[in-house]
Amino acid sequence: MQKITPFLWFDHQAEEAANFYVSIFKNSKINNISRYAKSAEAIAGKKAGDVMTASFELNGQKFTALNGGPHFTFSPAISFVIDCADQDEVDYYWEKLSDGGEPGQCGWLTDKFGVSWQVVPKILGELMSKADPEKAERVMAEMLKMTKMDIEKLKNA
Repeated sequence: MQKITPFLWFDHQAEEAANFYVSIFKNSKINNISRYAKSAEAIAGKKAGDVMTASFELNGQKFTALNGGPHFTFSPAISFVIDCADQDEVDYYWEKLSDGGEPGQCGWLTDKFGVSWQVVPKILGELMSKADPEKAERVMAEMLKMTKMDIEKLKNA
């Protein structure tokens, strides 16, 4: 049983974001959509029937998205890391999640909803290991030049 569920605050795009993420990740689904009641109009400024929350799973990880209004926005201070097995996975997630968003440095990106992601090859930890500190330094220097991670360039560093 999952004890911690990321809870994402959106202005009004909770359902759209949930559908977007579910379309990208395998083994994913929308679990539930709840709607605001008439009584929420005065409190939340939402209309009865508007989506309040969208509960969904991405590759078995549960998330909840809330349409809470414009009071809070996302920042890169919190991000989701995607461990990628190979360059094809890096390319896939980078292309899908950066569509309409902004690329960042070292495999980071912000998607079109403002959520931050790190698209990282699993081999990065091995390449940065303390077993070969000189290699780790070269890998770090190469990684700092990148937006999307390039596994071959990291290996050849």
